[in-house]
Amino acid sequence: MKEGIHPDYREVLFVDLSNGFKFVTRSCAPTKETGKTDDGRELPMFKLDTSSESHPFYTGTQKSVDNMGGRVERFRNRFGKVGAK
Repeated sequence: MKEGIHPDYREVLFVDLSNGFKFVTRSCAPTKETGKTDDGRELPMFKLDTSSESHPFYTGTQKSVDNMGGRVERFRNRFGKVGAK
């Protein structure tokens, strides 16, 4: 392998800012700060706005399109027969 052309692939601590959830994985993400893991290791830290612990889709709080007060059903009744032959 050539020297100096590959990204810095290392363990990085990702921190969800909305709830403080932390996880470690290998990444090339650019970091300027470091943070401590639960086991005491000092790793480069990357801050996230949303992770699987806080995203509405994964937590089950996201509203379904079908639960929008009948708007989808009204649309289907109105325009569903236009394209079908």
